[in-house]
Amino acid sequence: MRTGVSVEEARAIVLEAASVLAAERVSCEAALGRVLAEPVHAARTLPPAACSAMDGYAVRSADLAGAAAAAGASLTVAFEVAAGGRGARALRAGEAARIFTGAPIPEGADAVVMQEDAEALDGAVRIRGPVRAGEHVRPEGEDVRSGDLVMAPGCLLGPSQIGMLAALGRSGVAVHRRPGVAILSGGDELVEPDQPTEGGRIVSSNSYALAAQCREAGAEPSLLGIARDRPEDLEGLLRAGLHADVLVSSAGVSVGDHDYVRPVLEKLGCRIAFWGVRMKPGYPLVFGRFEGERGPLVFGLPGNPVSAMVTFEQFVRPALRKLAGRRAWFRPTVEATLGEALRKSPGRTHFVRVELAGREGALRATPTGNQSSGVLRSMVLAQGLLVFPAEASELAAGARVRVQVIDPEFFAAEQPD
Repeated sequence: MRTGVSVEEARAIVLEAASVLAAERVSCEAALGRVLAEPVHAARTLPPAACSAMDGYAVRSADLAGAAAAAGASLTVAFEVAAGGRGARALRAGEAARIFTGAPIPEGADAVVMQEDAEALDGAVRIRGPVRAGEHVRPEGEDVRSGDLVMAPGCLLGPSQIGMLAALGRSGVAVHRRPGVAILSGGDELVEPDQPTEGGRIVSSNSYALAAQCREAGAEPSLLGIARDRPEDLEGLLRAGLHADVLVSSAGVSVGDHDYVRPVLEKLGCRIAFWGVRMKPGYPLVFGRFEGERGPLVFGLPGNPVSAMVTFEQFVRPALRKLAGRRAWFRPTVEATLGEALRKSPGRTHFVRVELAGREGALRATPTGNQSSGVLRSMVLAQGLLVFPAEASELAAGARVRVQVIDPEFFAAEQPD
């Protein structure tokens, strides 16, 4: 077991241990946000034949080559073609066909005139000017052709991909499984949110915050409950979580008399990869995995709420995204100007909770106040985590800093453009 590793070393160890989960087949309705685990080839051509892109009139462009803008040209309306239908026959010289969006172009026609550019007469239509061959016509296979590779494995399925699957006649698709995460908290002082807190009790908020972080990362959490400060109680809950892909506990990972997580995990067969990461908040972090391919990844997170959430962001979240088949594992990072000076002792990477605001075309990062690992409000207010490098001791006001954006609403806009 390694101790006191850097953030970068810890992240590399975690991600090396995380392997993409196997595939499962789901309905296309349930595939939103999942990662494709199979290539999708087109089993049909779209559109299957040349069709109209507009409501109007299918014409032969040669019939209108000499049409003057003032006088135009009159064509006999020979028949009508609706979407899903077909032309009654080939279009002859001097004829037009009433046509609707999506309807196949009748044989002989090579262009469509929008109805706004035509004047309907009794059994005829007046076209105001010449048209180009192919105008307002969607050619056969404009979208995809049968046999085309439309989506490759690793593609994140969004609304447009779901729509394409449906257009190709797919009712189901193979995607990587969502990681299942078993979560427990430890401590005699903990109670559930609806229980009294007299006598020094505190609410077990970590389980709920971590479960929410799991859902936001695309995983499926399950709460195992609260382990009391007894090894046998902790062992029972940990055993209950061995079915999961990832097992996450909070508290009990430090060096106190009641910190039993490490020894109990080792007793159960977990191989501890490291304990302690040179970061603040969140130094007493344990990571390991159970022997064998089916054993879960195990994260023993610190008990302070900010420490638990920050360590989740740095290590658990990237691992969950890799397990789910995602290609992008990390939060977006922006550069910002620091609003006030920061100081620390060198040796640990600090993750400073900051608010982000635009100022004169640039971003400004300002700490959210008290940075204690017990002040959960510092995370409530935070839009980002400012990375204060381990070797640095001071960041001056006005310095350019790197910020991990943790608020997905940060990139949303109140107004268009």
